[in-house]
Amino acid sequence: MTISQLFDIANLFVLPFWALIILLPNWKVTRRIMESYIPFLPLAGAYLYLFITSITPENAQALSNPQLVDIARFFADETAAATGWIHFLVMDLFVGRFIYWEGQKTGVWTIHSLILCLFAGPMGVLSHILTYWITKAISPNFPASEAATSPEQAVSR
Repeated sequence: MTISQLFDIANLFVLPFWALIILLPNWKVTRRIMESYIPFLPLAGAYLYLFITSITPENAQALSNPQLVDIARFFADETAAATGWIHFLVMDLFVGRFIYWEGQKTGVWTIHSLILCLFAGPMGVLSHILTYWITKAISPNFPASEAATSPEQAVSR
């Protein structure tokens, strides 16, 4: 399998999970899938493979005390760029999962934050934090201290 094929597969792999948490957040199957860490294993495996194959002694030396020019040079390599992109896919999905469970636990509306997280992870996090604060401020019956600590606790409610 080529790096390009692995890149394409990783991009497609995350889409069903995003579709579930955005379009069918209350479906029993969505909850069951998202309470698991299994969606992250293939992505983390692909990341690990690409990370190992993209690190050379020269890269390791340069990245041990990184300068912006070193990072730019490192990501100019196709394998390193794919590694970085899969890193984004894993982390954005993980943060999206967190936002999803927070919404399930607290009742805070999350669809907009999840969509933002899909395309730009940190913006989705910011959106969720702001939505949480606004909801808490305007809703007198908002569960103030109920943050989802785990998917299992959110499902058991």
